[in-house]
Amino acid sequence: MNPIIWSLLMMSLATGTIITMSSHHWLLAWIGLEINTMAMIPIISNQHHPRATEAGTKYFLTQAAASALIMFSSITNAWTTNQWDITQLTNPQASMMLTLAIAMKLGLVPTHFWFPEVMQGTTIYTALIISTWQKLAPMTLLYMTSNHLHTTTLLTLSLLSTTFGGISGLNQTQTRKILAYSSIAHMGWLTMALLLNQNLTLLTMTLYIMMTTAMFFTLMTTLTKTIADMGTAWSYSPTTLSLTMLTLLSLGGLPPLTGFMPKLLILKNMVSSELTTSSIIIALSSLPSLFFYLRMAYFTTMTIPPTPTTISHKWRFPLTPKPLMPLMIMMSSLLLPLTPIIYNFTT
Repeated sequence: MNPIIWSLLMMSLATGTIITMSSHHWLLAWIGLEINTMAMIPIISNQHHPRATEAGTKYFLTQAAASALIMFSSITNAWTTNQWDITQLTNPQASMMLTLAIAMKLGLVPTHFWFPEVMQGTTIYTALIISTWQKLAPMTLLYMTSNHLHTTTLLTLSLLSTTFGGISGLNQTQTRKILAYSSIAHMGWLTMALLLNQNLTLLTMTLYIMMTTAMFFTLMTTLTKTIADMGTAWSYSPTTLSLTMLTLLSLGGLPPLTGFMPKLLILKNMVSSELTTSSIIIALSSLPSLFFYLRMAYFTTMTIPPTPTTISHKWRFPLTPKPLMPLMIMMSSLLLPLTPIIYNFTT
């Protein structure tokens, strides 16, 4: 793609997200979402491959349906309340439609089927944008309307997403699909945080973006597309792969890594809110996710392929790490000691 066109698309992507995040009027928020979607479609289908075209079509259809549902929800709310302000969502039907529309945009279960397919049909760069930047605008709408949303519906979506996101990722071998189901499970935790504490939601979202970005940067650097590739990527850079193992364990939520912090705080808030049964379910549902993270970590550091001198070694090829990769990996692994300070900020 022409660099100028690429730059314009990325500017449009940023503009659409910023418009949605900064507006309090339903029409402006909807326009921002549409700009965001229209800029994303050429980026997805840029490869001129049938799978990329299919991914772009699926993305367009799901996002257009969700945007139409959001517009219908806002019109219904305006009809009954004479208010176009996002924070004045008081109509129950409009609130339910908005919840389902945002769930479709975020890829929450049961409206998640498009997400892994789109992630698999695009490049790793595009998959990174879809799983991080594209979550900001829908989560902002949920954040701004959280006081008026149906609590039981959000709780159900959260538990379903964490459970099915973990279970569905067990039999995957493609790293992009594994990270897609990982994203679905993390969105479940994020939705649960939204029910408990809005500041905790911001913290969870920030840490999710950091850990996911660190993982994608590693995949880009080592050109890893499948789990089998991870078993042969050691000779690129043993240091990078060792840090990748820490990032994977942090995504799984193991202490003493950063990923343990949001899960600890969310479970603590759930128990304090007398959601003991739900806290047990969501904690147990993280075990399947932890299993496929451990499987990837095992292939990353504990399986070294045979490298006889008669073959060309991967370490002979130049390694070009991303500029922010060391910072992201460090923040994805070492922030747990700051939990007391961050917890005081979120309460």
